[in-house]
Amino acid sequence: MASGFFARGGGWVLGQSALMLLALAAGPLFPGTHRPPWMTVAAVLGLLMGAFFGLSGARVLGRNRTIFPEPNPGSRLVRHGIYRRVRHPLYASLMWLALGWAAWWASTVALLAGAALAVFLDRKARHEETRLRAQFPEYSEYARQVRRFLPGIY
Repeated sequence: MASGFFARGGGWVLGQSALMLLALAAGPLFPGTHRPPWMTVAAVLGLLMGAFFGLSGARVLGRNRTIFPEPNPGSRLVRHGIYRRVRHPLYASLMWLALGWAAWWASTVALLAGAALAVFLDRKARHEETRLRAQFPEYSEYARQVRRFLPGIY
């Protein structure tokens, strides 16, 4: 098991943090000029979905939760709760929150930053899954049954 910040995937953590800050700052720094009613609805739905995925994932994951793509020593594979529907609800949470935030501000720049965050999180999840497969032999079967971010879709 790897130890140390960068050995456990600290570069991924730094990249994710930078993109999260960019998406967060872009909304108020580069707001749109008008937010139509449908966009307000989309914003609220995105923020609620983000909260749901994040809180559900954190609650179920418990002590197994880590910011690193390297699993914690002694952790176990979690397949219940929200993890029956998606493999990475915490990453999905960040994607929904970024989308909702961008819609709230009607900010194209925030939307682009959120899209960059989503691509980054997809790459981080794929990297993390190589580690999960190495630590949990049953992970490959789990991955065949459960989608990565969106239940039944992706």
